[in-house]
Amino acid sequence: MKSGIAARIAAIPVISLLVYGMSVRGSAAQVVDRLVLEEAAAGAAEYVEFNIEPTPEEVAEIIAQNNAWKNPGSIVMADVYSSVNVRTEPSEDAELAGKLYKDCGGYILEYTDSWTKIESGKLVGWVRNDYLMFGEEAQANAEEVGSYRATVNTTTLRVRTEPSTEAACSGMVAEGDIYEVVSQEDGWVAIDYEGDNGYINTEYADISFHIDYGETMQAIEAREAAEKKAREEAAAAQARAAAAAAAAKREADRNQYYGVYAADASDVVLLGALIQCEAGNQPYEGKVAVGAVVMNRLRSAAYPNTLYGVIYASHQFSPAGCGALDRRIAKGVDQSCLQAAQEALNGRSNVGNATHFRRTGAHDGIVIAGHVFW
Repeated sequence: MKSGIAARIAAIPVISLLVYGMSVRGSAAQVVDRLVLEEAAAGAAEYVEFNIEPTPEEVAEIIAQNNAWKNPGSIVMADVYSSVNVRTEPSEDAELAGKLYKDCGGYILEYTDSWTKIESGKLVGWVRNDYLMFGEEAQANAEEVGSYRATVNTTTLRVRTEPSTEAACSGMVAEGDIYEVVSQEDGWVAIDYEGDNGYINTEYADISFHIDYGETMQAIEAREAAEKKAREEAAAAQARAAAAAAAAKREADRNQYYGVYAADASDVVLLGALIQCEAGNQPYEGKVAVGAVVMNRLRSAAYPNTLYGVIYASHQFSPAGCGALDRRIAKGVDQSCLQAAQEALNGRSNVGNATHFRRTGAHDGIVIAGHVFW
């Protein structure tokens, strides 16, 4: 049985229960959001003949329902083309706490009319409301760009070709490795393992919905420092390669031998390793497409402007964030993945200007084998 105001006018939406011309009693006047009441009254004018006056408790409940999107714990998403500054205080003059990037989000800690304090992973701070999505808009955006992920919670774990302990083993994963979830069934979870379905027991994986988070200034500074070190190491390696190439040329001239390769091999290896982690079991065109997505991001103002920065940006490519990419580089990269990386670095794209990819069925876009690109 319905009670209170809902029982009195069940057919009228909750927000329409505040009828035109009503008065608010006692303490209710202290909690009523005047704008909400005015809009509600205007929308309920046709019901004035009922002359219903809600109780203070009913008024407070109506307002709480209509303001739920701004409550602590509600989701927010960045509404920007590239990034927005997150500050330690609700002021343009406050110190930077970090940055929130396009397609990143978090959760409300405190809402005001102009600024909202959010928690986005390790990043906590204030963002101007003009640069945030709230409520249903934020939820829809999160569902579009977010995904379920499986985090391995045991030292080493076999990846099976089918959801059975009797199935063949297609590889091993380590504790802390993170993979996109394709589906779940009967105690098994299908993960995107090198571009193909791999199955792991749910007992050894923590499943959670994931949206990308922003970066703290400390994380940004650490990434930039690591990038600087990588550039210096790459420059040193390039110098050594140039010296070796010069020596080889002298030897080639003497023996009339040609074909010295002078490109920066470190970029090829880095991109090739990511391609293998994301699409190692995909056909060659699918590998080129993954490389093209990385290069499209590199050419976009919405992402870092270096290959290292794009690949290692926080919460962008799971293999880079959990250490799987570094382990793949240490083990060596398949020749087909290196070749696909070279094609992408040479400027080829078979997916237009796509900057995202996922397993097929999750989004509309250009489908190549098991991935969709958009």
